[in-house]
Amino acid sequence: MGQKVNPIGFRIPVTKDWKSRWFARKADFGPMLREDLQIRDFVKAQLRQAAVSKVTIERFAKRVRVTVFSGRPGLVIGRKGSEIDRLKTAIADLTEGKEIYIDIREVRTPEVDAQLVAESIAQQLERRINFRRAMKRAIQTAMDLGADGCRVRCSGRLNGAELARTEQYKDGKVPLHTLRANIDYGFSEARTTAGAIGVKVWICKPKDWEDNGNASDAKARKAQKGATRRPRGNRQPKQQA
Repeated sequence: MGQKVNPIGFRIPVTKDWKSRWFARKADFGPMLREDLQIRDFVKAQLRQAAVSKVTIERFAKRVRVTVFSGRPGLVIGRKGSEIDRLKTAIADLTEGKEIYIDIREVRTPEVDAQLVAESIAQQLERRINFRRAMKRAIQTAMDLGADGCRVRCSGRLNGAELARTEQYKDGKVPLHTLRANIDYGFSEARTTAGAIGVKVWICKPKDWEDNGNASDAKARKAQKGATRRPRGNRQPKQQA
């Protein structure tokens, strides 16, 4: 079950939270859900170069709070907040004139954010970079920054091959069946001349990991973990004379 289902939706009752947080009557649920989808699509399209990881939406009566998690918050804010004002005006039109609040959260380690990693690999594939090099580089970077495990899968006509196939690389542990595991998941598509290539990324983060954590803290935790690792089985460390 854990191998097939979306890891984020699978863990919502345990370690993950909803991206839309509001309540509505049955008659209003459909229009409000459609508004959420339109807001997310619009933000993703307008901030394509800003490395947007996710967009959360909260509603309070006639107010809507949109939180954008971005790896490049400067591009989202713009010069003197010009981009924020433009986003507010456009989103207000989508929500029929409701009062809009926009919060910007910085993703300090985009190399360990599954969605941003997937989009980065997709962009490299569109620039005709070898898919194996892009996948291995992304995995190595995530592991160096403190991830417990990383798995990347690409599906499609890789390198322009005549037959579509699936290639996958993995390092560390990615326990998809463990609900308490902090698994991050991202998906993106690369539009190439040979067709669409799907990119899926699973990243297992430490339990005490914060989405806006510092990369140096992650490196320190990983170094400490490696220093205290015990030998497996009956193997004992060699005694120095």
